Amino acid sequence: MEKLSDNLKTLTTEDKPQEERSGLTETDGEIKVTLTDQQADPSSPLYSAKSFEELGLRDTLLQGIYRMKFTKPSNIQERALPLLLRDPAENLVAQSQSGTGKTAAFVLAMLSRVDPSVPVTQAICLAPARELALQIMSVAKEMGHYTGTTLQFVSRGMDISRTEKVTANILIGTPGTLMDLLRRNQVTFKHVKVFVLDEADNMLDAQGLGAQCIRIKNLVPKTAQILLFSATFSEIVDKFAHRFASPANEIKLKKKDLSVDAIKQFYMDCKDADHKLEVLKELYALMTIGQSIIFVRTRNTADRVSAAMKESGHAVEYLHGKLETEDRDRIMKKFRDGIAKVLVTTNVLARGIDIQQVNMVVNYDIPVDRYNKPDFETYLHRIGRTGRFGRTGVAINFVHNKESLDDMVAIRDHFNREIVKVPTDDWDETEKILKRYM
Repeated sequence: MEKLSDNLKTLTTEDKPQEERSGLTETDGEIKVTLTDQQADPSSPLYSAKSFEELGLRDTLLQGIYRMKFTKPSNIQERALPLLLRDPAENLVAQSQSGTGKTAAFVLAMLSRVDPSVPVTQAICLAPARELALQIMSVAKEMGHYTGTTLQFVSRGMDISRTEKVTANILIGTPGTLMDLLRRNQVTFKHVKVFVLDEADNMLDAQGLGAQCIRIKNLVPKTAQILLFSATFSEIVDKFAHRFASPANEIKLKKKDLSVDAIKQFYMDCKDADHKLEVLKELYALMTIGQSIIFVRTRNTADRVSAAMKESGHAVEYLHGKLETEDRDRIMKKFRDGIAKVLVTTNVLARGIDIQQVNMVVNYDIPVDRYNKPDFETYLHRIGRTGRFGRTGVAINFVHNKESLDDMVAIRDHFNREIVKVPTDDWDETEKILKRYM
């Protein structure tokens, strides 16, 4: 095939410095706030919060925040928290890149509105994947440690019998399982004060998930606060989100600030599909890599790649949506604990998962949407699994034919970020290039 270097024009960019504050990635990008109440006073102390103490939170919640070692709000939290905590409650559509503290923001909003003395469900938070829901659950447990708030994880394999009534203050999980509880009359939504969708663009756009989210939203009280959070919103989903949560305040980063500048992006020009696997094995034999995620398009590819990597002596696990819940949880624990160094996965882990020690992402297959067009949002989410919390990360893209080349060029042009060639026939040079960043 024609080499990618002949088709990629040189792009020059300046890396913006990122600072680390309490484990959160800061952005110097402009944060755009659009309020439904145009009379809101920007000089009001609740227009932007420079400290958690000025938000009027209960002492038990402040203790939880300190327990998590947060010292002051991140940039996005400065603007989001006053809107999230307003009385009477107002809806919010918020877009901010992963690692900026959006999970802590909406968890704090739920905990602040729940009355733990009343044993009924008062808040619901849904995510597109079990692994992300578990991560949100861990944040809620930590932040709500001193509040007495009851939490229930709602996903496949949960510890609830088919006849048990669910009365936990906050339900966190996936839409399908919550709908199952509803059909069995095990849960009621009539006391819900807050309804949160994380990775809302994926939730509202996905077939099946969107319909379930709409039904749940229509069953919660009309007075419930609707909060939609995501790192990305396509134009179509953005319009739908505002209908879903109308009227809503809005917080967004400028489009150009969505690309993760701490991540160095590369490509490897492979001869064909079989050569990709050989290049992958050579790459891992060459480099000492802390932990990494290899993204593939299908479950069959995940099986094949993980088997080949294991044969080469790598501590590899693979994860996709069809595995049993016990296996998914076991694999994620091994990866979080650093026992498994390489995780091969489909898009089930593309969004929101925070594993600080991941320093490389490989797009073995360039992401495409259901129309077989380059999927810009998924690409951004995938490479965002590395370079977490201000650390430097590496993303390597494999191309092997004209289609993958065209998708790659479209992604490069969309984000206007340089993607540097790494040779597949000179491994000394490859090592020199990658070691500069890892």
